[in-house]
Amino acid sequence: MATTHILKPTISVSPSSHFAPSTISLPFPCRTQSYSHFFISIPSRIHSRHTPLPTLSRRLFLPSVSGIWDALTGGNNAREAIVAIRRGMLLFRQGDVPGSLVEFDKAIELDPRQKAYLWQRGLSLYYLDRLEEGAEQFRLDVAQNPNDTEESIWCFLCEAQLYGVNEARKRFLEVGEDPRPVMREAYNMFKNGGEPDKARFNAIHLKDIDSFFLTFMFPFNSAHFEFKTNQTMLVAAFSNGRENEIFYASLYAGLYSESENKADAAKLHVLAACQSPYGQRSEDYMVSLARVHCLYRDWSLQ
Repeated sequence: MATTHILKPTISVSPSSHFAPSTISLPFPCRTQSYSHFFISIPSRIHSRHTPLPTLSRRLFLPSVSGIWDALTGGNNAREAIVAIRRGMLLFRQGDVPGSLVEFDKAIELDPRQKAYLWQRGLSLYYLDRLEEGAEQFRLDVAQNPNDTEESIWCFLCEAQLYGVNEARKRFLEVGEDPRPVMREAYNMFKNGGEPDKARFNAIHLKDIDSFFLTFMFPFNSAHFEFKTNQTMLVAAFSNGRENEIFYASLYAGLYSESENKADAAKLHVLAACQSPYGQRSEDYMVSLARVHCLYRDWSLQ
């Protein structure tokens, strides 16, 4: 196994940055080339942001020591490939998804070993509707890291649009147990589908769930929104959790809804993820992804 890959570096984003909605109205899913002012300012500085929380996404970590060493000793191509990946990640954060893919592909040209680890490329391919290539990228990533819950889910999301939810579930990539409770529940939701497993939610008292729906869901005034589904139960389960758990529950509830072609529910949950405290302050790459998702669906956060 090559060790020159990037393990989820984080790129600093100004806390005051905000999403600028697209003004282009296109059929769902929408694309736009209007990304030059996606954020107010995005410094290119890459740094480590240590936090003691045990449920952090791998997308917050810096390149591994072995990866850095291999890049330093592997010649100019290996070093330039890492620079291209970081450039691609920055462009994605800015909303320039086509530009990000150019950089990720350039990294592969410079150092073909990178391809098996470029989960970032898979995300860009998803938003460019290059779904077969996206599924292939995520399958390569899971082959190298068989405990990668999120790449398994993203492979499903690509294949659900290609083959339908039922066929995608037959192809579902089974992985090891994620240390993050919220991602374990999200994984089970995507893998198994159907109604929520009541046993997994026994810790949530009925009145707490009802209170959640009254205080959180009703303000969205979604008259035709389907309450107490698998997705909303996931969000309710972590509504009193850590900030990152609230964000991830909402994000993956929205993505699950999208896989079932429930655009209203998808919009509600992804917007909730963006507007959560973690969604407004964190430098997590998936926070940028949630904003990109809104951009490509023409959903305004204002």
